[in-house]
Amino acid sequence: MAETKILATIERSETEQLQISLSEFKGTSYLNMRIFFTNDGGQTWIPTKKGVTFTPDQLDVLTEAIEEARQEFMQAE
Repeated sequence: MAETKILATIERSETEQLQISLSEFKGTSYLNMRIFFTNDGGQTWIPTKKGVTFTPDQLDVLTEAIEEARQEFMQAE
């Protein structure tokens, strides 16, 4: 995987979005969740320092936390 593959984009406002992507750095693959912004009407999205990167071995912990959050939200409805 030589390039970034965007898995999902979550709009936060007209000028800000969260991009969830897979990328590779020094031979290791990562899952990135990073805030991007635009100042040209969405033609170009620029990454900010706000974000988090996960290694493949951390994905199980992330998945479990998301599932626990989903269950909590479902119980609250």
